[in-house]
Amino acid sequence: MSEHETPVDPERTKSPRRGMCAAVLTLEAIVLGLSTPIMITLGHVSKGTALSFGLGLAVACLLVAGLLRKEWGYWLGWALQVGAIALGVLASLMWFLGALFALLWGCAYFLGRRIEDERAAAWAAYDAEGTSR
Repeated sequence: MSEHETPVDPERTKSPRRGMCAAVLTLEAIVLGLSTPIMITLGHVSKGTALSFGLGLAVACLLVAGLLRKEWGYWLGWALQVGAIALGVLASLMWFLGALFALLWGCAYFLGRRIEDERAAAWAAYDAEGTSR
């Protein structure tokens, strides 16, 4: 770090959108994992199919939660929401739960983005005020 560079405040780089979306994906992974035995027992889905789709989507949710540092990770998150809703073909309850998590994902994404924009504007105003003194 050169003598003219100011250290970056970690508060400026925190992403509320990433935190909220990662939380939604983590909770969704738990629900998807728990839906697997339900698909097998109540939905009479074969074990291989239920494990592939239920646990596969659960693991994908956890992986994507870690990829949210990049903007394309959010696109993968949207794709997972479609997959969770489509799981309703195998377990009808997932139509509802998938839609519920898609709604939670959308709220976390758009609210988080709004908070990021407002924080950036507030930091810009703070920096402008600091340089005008």
